[in-house]
Amino acid sequence: MTTPTLSKFRQRSILSVLMVCSLLIWLDNTVLSTTLETLADPARGLNADPAELQWATGSYTLAFATLMFTAGALGDRFGHRTVLTAGLVVFALSSVWAAYAGDAGQLIAARAAMGVGSALIMPASLALLMWTFTGPARSTAIAVSSTSAGVGMAVGPVLAGVLLDHFWWGSVFLVNVPVAVVALIGIALLVPNFRSPVVRPLDPAGMLLSISGLATLAYGLIRAGQATAWSRPDVWGPIVAGLVLLAAFVLVELRVEAPGFDPRLLARRAFGGGNAALGLLLFAVSAITFYNAFYLQGARGHSPMEAGLAGLPTALGAILGAPVGARLVRRLSLRVVTVPALAVAALTMGAYGLLGLETPLTAIALLLLLQGLSIGMVLGPVTAALIATLPLERAGAGSAVTNTVRQTGGVIGIAVGGTIMSLVYRRAIEPALDGAPEAVRERARVSAEAARHVAATTHRPALARAADEAFVHALHVGALWIMLITFLGAAVLHLALRPPHPPAPPAPEATNAKRPRSEMI
Repeated sequence: MTTPTLSKFRQRSILSVLMVCSLLIWLDNTVLSTTLETLADPARGLNADPAELQWATGSYTLAFATLMFTAGALGDRFGHRTVLTAGLVVFALSSVWAAYAGDAGQLIAARAAMGVGSALIMPASLALLMWTFTGPARSTAIAVSSTSAGVGMAVGPVLAGVLLDHFWWGSVFLVNVPVAVVALIGIALLVPNFRSPVVRPLDPAGMLLSISGLATLAYGLIRAGQATAWSRPDVWGPIVAGLVLLAAFVLVELRVEAPGFDPRLLARRAFGGGNAALGLLLFAVSAITFYNAFYLQGARGHSPMEAGLAGLPTALGAILGAPVGARLVRRLSLRVVTVPALAVAALTMGAYGLLGLETPLTAIALLLLLQGLSIGMVLGPVTAALIATLPLERAGAGSAVTNTVRQTGGVIGIAVGGTIMSLVYRRAIEPALDGAPEAVRERARVSAEAARHVAATTHRPALARAADEAFVHALHVGALWIMLITFLGAAVLHLALRPPHPPAPPAPEATNAKRPRSEMI
């Protein structure tokens, strides 16, 4: 199928609008990570416990991951511009809801609604990108578009720091509204309403199974971090039920003639393995970002603004990494560039195990710069290579497969990373609670944030110091596991991008066996 010919000016203008849409999603993700410490504060925030903070992040990613393939099918049916517009409206309205949430439960619900908006935005944006550009320009446009992630990572934390230093925590969500308005104006003026000529079913069974399966699995993993024993049915039961529902989801999608999420695509070695590697990378990034928010503001005592500025090297590295990686891939190969870069990213994750309460900020900045650079060199080139293998007629649903796998990695990363942090922290803080009143002990076991607050109200500075040290110990243990997961991603990517072996020449014995006996004498 051919795409309508658009002028270069129109193509670049559409790319700019789509980058604003992508920026909105990344801006919101990074803004929230800076706000987590404030939301946990009983006085300035919502007094949210670790499980509620995991859900405030995970409910968004959960809706994002499980609705994207349905959103792709909607775009193919009704037009990707229509779906993109609807997503921006939902995102803006739910941002207002999140800003004025009265408790953690309302915030979690509002974040889930924001995830619905993002699920409509992301596959529509990628599909419009594929319809707008053709040939080599398409890969270049995808690589350029990926830099919006770095811009969002750079602007989001600093913007959140400014807002949190001068306004209440809800202001970090209201900032999404003007960005969404600018994007809506650009869409109305510039973006055509491309759609696929092939109308596919919406696959409600797959949507329900994927949502219920991932939600149940995430609930069980988060619950494991709060329970005293994993043998309890309310811990292992949801985990098993979630895995069963996800297995049923895959079986249902395999039986559907035109599935919204086609598992058969993942059976291809390069496409499936590349997506698995990106999913593991997003697992690690989500978990380490969750840790870093509490490390800088909680354990180190930096203000939101200072924490936001400390995160700038990560964003700078990601911005530089994407184009550098694309250039190196053109000169060398995708495998030669991205596998070592992913291994370096794993080492930077493990290096969090060396951080302490007195680590110089310069060392942290260098670590974050290298981390952002290596991640940028992987995400941009690998995503562009995977998207380039998708058929244009299934642009929306096909790109949603890639994004669903990545966001699923984020959901599980937050759940598992937060659970490891809670379990290790509780064990590490226990010796410091000997002789303390039961009310203090119970509160200090919840989280390091709760321990610091009760230490301040009961005048126990030693408890606050012990909470910081217990958190840093949990950070070290979590960083080790995150590093191993990222190394696994590098190994998977190495195998997925292995070039196919040329057919072996026939063996001499086999050749001789076919010759007449007289010729063999």
